[in-house]
Amino acid sequence: MKIHEYQGKEILRQFGVPVPRGIPAFTVQEAVEAAQKLGGPVWVVKAQIHAGGRGKGGGVKVAKSIDEVKDKSEAILGMQLITHQTGPEGQKVRRLYIEEGADIQKEYYLSCVTDRGTQRVAFIASSEGGMDIEEVAHSHPEKIIKVFVDPATGLTQAQGEELAKGVGMPADSVAQFIDVCQKLYKCYMDTDASLVEINPLNRDGKGNIIALDAKFNFDANALFRHPEIVAYRDLDEEDPAEIEASKFDLAYISLDGNIGCLVNGAGLAMATMDTIKLFGGEPANFLDVGGGATAEKVTEAFKIMLKNKSVKGILVNIFGGIMKCDTIAEGVITACKAVNLSVPLVVRMKGTNEDLGKKMLAESGLPIISADTMAEAATKIVAAVK
Repeated sequence: MKIHEYQGKEILRQFGVPVPRGIPAFTVQEAVEAAQKLGGPVWVVKAQIHAGGRGKGGGVKVAKSIDEVKDKSEAILGMQLITHQTGPEGQKVRRLYIEEGADIQKEYYLSCVTDRGTQRVAFIASSEGGMDIEEVAHSHPEKIIKVFVDPATGLTQAQGEELAKGVGMPADSVAQFIDVCQKLYKCYMDTDASLVEINPLNRDGKGNIIALDAKFNFDANALFRHPEIVAYRDLDEEDPAEIEASKFDLAYISLDGNIGCLVNGAGLAMATMDTIKLFGGEPANFLDVGGGATAEKVTEAFKIMLKNKSVKGILVNIFGGIMKCDTIAEGVITACKAVNLSVPLVVRMKGTNEDLGKKMLAESGLPIISADTMAEAATKIVAAVK
């Protein structure tokens, strides 16, 4: 789950990480009133969407008068903001964040992320923060500093000093920088985040450290512990099909291809998508119906897949362990009749009650293409779609 920048800054503030004063706004009038309330000569008008690269896309503007706040808010609010993370269709801006101006002297990058390889929390930092951090990581990897924190001990003073030295933090700001790192680590752990990113982390002319941006991703499996974070959820920023899928406990992610995939088990689902690619096709989605799918659940899965107008065929790939093949067959037959299926359907089933499931499909009278192996299934669906 993702949240907006202004929500992320609320969380950082709770953990003692310094952030500028700011007020969210949902209308141009609210933006003007926010600037008036904040006071000062300079404000930053920021688009609030769940994507990075807002500045390059024209979603972050500096205003030096209340009239400029009004003009820039009118320009940004409601725009279709296109960044490298939104895709070509962009994302509609429905919220703004009006923030006091900052004395930007030096921008750094700082983030926490779970590193599965080391089973530790990786602190990633750089002296080259700002809009071009991806280019820095690509062209100058030596400027990216990584420190791996053992969850049993937490971020140590020595590791904080290593980060400070790695980014070239001036001596008069080292203590505050380490303090921010330790508070960021506590924030990361206490909120069950999977990513916390501050880009840029600013050092002003007086040597003070302040977070000018905040990006959070949270582990969805831990959200039951955090109703206060769930309250931040913005459904306008999420794929409607993924929202619908979550109501039926289906793991669904939209992709750009034209072959719908219905699979039981995340690993098999990934392998199925890889196999489709291997045989020249493009998967339209990741969809894991889980180990206990009912006929109703399979029907809803079909409906969700077919709402995507790009889908020209569907591949069902089931390994019957806990999930019985006859249950899936019943679901497939019910779904085909319920949605009046008009695109090619290839079904490959192996495992528990496999023969019964295949018999049910064969006797259904529906134009279902059966396959015995994943390679055969992928070949058949790619051919049918083409």
